[in-house]
Amino acid sequence: MSTLVALAQAGKDYPKILHAGDRFGALASAFLGRPPRHVFTALESVDLTVLRGESLGVIGENGSGKSTLLKMIAGVVKPTRGTVDVRGRVGALLELGSGFHPDYTGRENILLSSALAGLSRRELESRVDSIVEFADIGAHIDDPIRHYSSGMAVRLGFAVATALRPDVLITDEVLAVGDESFQRKCVRWLEGYLSGGGTLLLCSHSMFHIQTLCRHALWLHEGKVRQYGDAFMVARDYLAWHHGKEAEKAPEEAPRAQGPVPCVLRTWLEDDAGAPASEFAHGGALVLKGVVYEPEDRPPTILVGIVRSDGTPVYGTHSNDGDFQPNRVAPHEFGFRWRLPQLNLLPGKYSLRAHALDPEGLRMFHTLTAEFMVSGRSRDYGVCYLEHEWLPLQP
Repeated sequence: MSTLVALAQAGKDYPKILHAGDRFGALASAFLGRPPRHVFTALESVDLTVLRGESLGVIGENGSGKSTLLKMIAGVVKPTRGTVDVRGRVGALLELGSGFHPDYTGRENILLSSALAGLSRRELESRVDSIVEFADIGAHIDDPIRHYSSGMAVRLGFAVATALRPDVLITDEVLAVGDESFQRKCVRWLEGYLSGGGTLLLCSHSMFHIQTLCRHALWLHEGKVRQYGDAFMVARDYLAWHHGKEAEKAPEEAPRAQGPVPCVLRTWLEDDAGAPASEFAHGGALVLKGVVYEPEDRPPTILVGIVRSDGTPVYGTHSNDGDFQPNRVAPHEFGFRWRLPQLNLLPGKYSLRAHALDPEGLRMFHTLTAEFMVSGRSRDYGVCYLEHEWLPLQP
């Protein structure tokens, strides 16, 4: 596969503007071709290669350099150091309504954006209707963009991208805006785009989307690459780090019996005989039971994860992976039972976390944690026991 995006030691600095004199100094430095005296390093020494047909998720906290990286790849900003080489047509959805003229109507902006992308008049005429249909903003398509809400602007921007089908599509938190039906429509289109050989760079705070849509992930922390690799592995490590950071700042949130979003009302652990337990024998069975509140009275999605006491993630799974739906035990309340028939965790202390997601499994709202011990005697290392045998080497 050919390389579409290549970064070598790429970095970006921005001048610090703390006083009026700093602004004049920054302008003078730019005019004279000299670096500003005081800078903020948004991105430092990034090496990255993206092949045609690859899907890359970019994750990290706010201010970690994600948007700066995507803007450099899109050509919106130039790197201060290093090189950025991009081949092929790039479609970028970086900011709400970016690239649209605020005084033009939605329809006029469709024509303008498509023309700037190099489409002929015949191609424009054949695609306008499909763009308008995908955006699904009704009569507002003939209103000026300045009157659009943020969700409407994203709808239109994504709709234009679906018609242009760029070689590289860059999206920055696009799936975080808009209603759930439009999010599902975008996810379906992205899945088709990737299966057709498209190349995606997706920036998102949703690890569900990163793991669903991306093959690889890049974790940025304070402007530097902290981890790169398989999307599931990087997202798992990022979530474990984030959970540990949040646990240090505040105690666990109390269940919310009523409210506008799903929440885990209660969880408890039992042995295989149905007796309450907090200690389980290595190799025995563990059962987690719980009740989740869902405001729309629809079966929610439940994520269950096991974490070692030091924060190391061990395992996690979604209830919708096996097409399971929690059963309704009361109005707006749904119960579940999650059973491990053979607990292969090595002896030690662990946490079992139950997370409440919306029925579509797109957004996580609330978490409850249950601590438990695994008893037994073992000199093995790691977090779990794997069946094995030692055999002599045959001559």
